[in-house]
Amino acid sequence: MTVVLLTVVLVLLLLLAGGSVAYVRRRRSAEAPPAEVEAPERPRSSEQLPAPPRPAPPAPPPAAGTPPGPQVELAERPTLAARLGRARGLLDASLGAVRGRPRFDESSFEELEEALLLADVGLPLTQRLLEGLRRRIRDGAVAAEPEALLSALKSDVVRLFEGDDRELHLAAQAPSVWLLVGVNGVGKTTTLGKLAAREVASGRSVVVAAADTFRAAAGDQLAAWAERAGAGLVRGADGADPSSIVYDAVQHAAARGATLVLADTAGRLHTKTNLMEELRKVRRVASRPPGTVAEVLLVLDATTGQNGLVQARRFTEAVEVTGIVLTKLDGTAKGGIVLAVRTELGLPIKLVGLGEGVEDLVPFDPAEFAEALFS
Repeated sequence: MTVVLLTVVLVLLLLLAGGSVAYVRRRRSAEAPPAEVEAPERPRSSEQLPAPPRPAPPAPPPAAGTPPGPQVELAERPTLAARLGRARGLLDASLGAVRGRPRFDESSFEELEEALLLADVGLPLTQRLLEGLRRRIRDGAVAAEPEALLSALKSDVVRLFEGDDRELHLAAQAPSVWLLVGVNGVGKTTTLGKLAAREVASGRSVVVAAADTFRAAAGDQLAAWAERAGAGLVRGADGADPSSIVYDAVQHAAARGATLVLADTAGRLHTKTNLMEELRKVRRVASRPPGTVAEVLLVLDATTGQNGLVQARRFTEAVEVTGIVLTKLDGTAKGGIVLAVRTELGLPIKLVGLGEGVEDLVPFDPAEFAEALFS
């Protein structure tokens, strides 16, 4: 009995001891700190972080009328036939209808007259051309067939320009001066820049006179053209006397042995007497030794049509214009203004503008013009 009792007590003691051990283990486990976990790397301060790459600022757009890009060699000049798209399109319908007839009759004359008037040839010259065709038909000199009559018309147009002196002249003693004149917005400054590039490319030493001192940024625009062309530049402060700038340019050209001075002038309305008198002064000053005015080029916008004739008359009276530069000929349906300018003013058309590029200022060729207009 005693043995049994001792056994029971021993078992109870063992059970109590095992429970205490388990309890202690559980408590230690609960109180133990969690396993150390490596913290993620903290980002560096903004001072330490490399700056993100900044995008390059966009290049500012070029000012209107400034040459696009660095100096380049002149490309092959465009042909009038390739550039008189609008003027040719205006005549295409009428000429197509005329060519479709077996014989050239009065209806054909009416259609051709309308086409020439729409092309801004002008009524007096249109009547003169068509009356000449009628007379030769009556005399039997030309067959009354569409192709024969149109061929005769092209020949008549070319003859309108016979005897014209379309050369750009230099004085016997350098420096020569070429003045560019005209109303506002016809493209004088851009034309002068293209002309400077052409003359430098031909081997001449050129000085550009920025005598348009009244239009904002005109001097900067011309400076960009001069740099591209490789020409010298003389300019003054805004509002300065244009004559003094032309005088300084002539003196500068003489000192450096330059061949040619190209002088830009401010655009002016032909109806403003005081402005036209100022232009006369510019011409007088440019003619003082050592300079000689060899050309006075009137720049006309072809898109103005017959309105350009009034401008031309007033400028011719003021400064003895020697020739016409007709700009924007590629952008007008009024290509006939070329004929009106020649017959109404008696002035040679020396250059025509056919686009924005340097190579788009080209010598005027009457035969090429007539072929392009009536082909």
